[in-house]
Amino acid sequence: MKIANIVLLLAVALIPLGVHSADIERISERELGKLPDGRIVKIFTLKNKNGVIVRLSNWGATITEIHVPDKNGRLTNVVVGFDDFERIVKGPTLGSTIGRFANRIAGARFKIDGIEYKITSNSGTNHIHGGRRGFDKVLWNATPITEKPDRVSVQFTYLSPDGEEGYPGNLTVKVTMTLTDDNELQLLYEARTDKATVVNLTNHSYFNLAGYGNILNHQLLIAANTHTPTDDQLIPTGEITSVKDTPLDFTTPRKIGERIEQLMPRPGGYDHNYVLNREGKPPYFAARLFEPESGRIMEVFTTQPGMQIYTANHFNGKIIGIGGVAFPRYGAICFETQHFPDSPNKPNFPSTVLRPGEKFENTTIFKFSKS
Repeated sequence: MKIANIVLLLAVALIPLGVHSADIERISERELGKLPDGRIVKIFTLKNKNGVIVRLSNWGATITEIHVPDKNGRLTNVVVGFDDFERIVKGPTLGSTIGRFANRIAGARFKIDGIEYKITSNSGTNHIHGGRRGFDKVLWNATPITEKPDRVSVQFTYLSPDGEEGYPGNLTVKVTMTLTDDNELQLLYEARTDKATVVNLTNHSYFNLAGYGNILNHQLLIAANTHTPTDDQLIPTGEITSVKDTPLDFTTPRKIGERIEQLMPRPGGYDHNYVLNREGKPPYFAARLFEPESGRIMEVFTTQPGMQIYTANHFNGKIIGIGGVAFPRYGAICFETQHFPDSPNKPNFPSTVLRPGEKFENTTIFKFSKS
């Protein structure tokens, strides 16, 4: 047998069963490093027919990179992230899946059916983003999916055991991240429990459509006429009030930096939960972000009732992303689609209680285009 034929046979043999050679171009994976127990942290690279590139890690079910074209076709990474083992595993939460409960729970406690549960206090006396070891700080199982020709996915799964961070119930979580040929990054969240618990899942990606600098000149439109005002600890008061005649009003496109100084000294920028209008068919249009120099546009769609807008108020130039890019204060913006903060303690807010036999399911889509 000729050497060339042997090489070809070996190459074919190395392709996993059920994966076609064309799929190798659409999705690949590499080992990033090993945890002390020997488990492997990986990076998955997804590509579509338009050249869009998305990179995901099984550590924290994390979006580490999204490369999309500008108006001239030039690709740039538009999320703040890392590409090395140490910073992904030990660095700040960037682009990760947040749970078991995203955002804040007052007093780090809640009741279900009259039973009080005390969870981890990791924000003063309050609880935030799942606790000290939330879903962003664990290794997920990851399975690539290439069943359809116009999309490629990675499905992440994690079992959160009963009592983790104080939460009741064994919670089985599935997050499927899909890149489509329509330049959409789709996030499908699913969860089931064996005991009544609370669930509020989101993704904590920081977006900058220029890829550098601050986002104060980005133009923002939010499909929300109301928001949930908070106290000085950013815990909702329980009210739902209008954004009209406030710096929170983005019902028509406005520059993010146009009125940000009105939010000084606290919270020091945008860090607010919007009550989405949810008009039309689900997933509902939630927001549109436009960066005029590059012409890049990102639209957000979701089935969630709320969305926390956060303008990286804590960035200070010490966050060094991929390619050595330093991000200053207001260097990015988050669109945390979610249920409202402190919902377990606010009966008038949409319920976040999940019971045995029920299925938690939500979808969020980030759609990219250019002017």
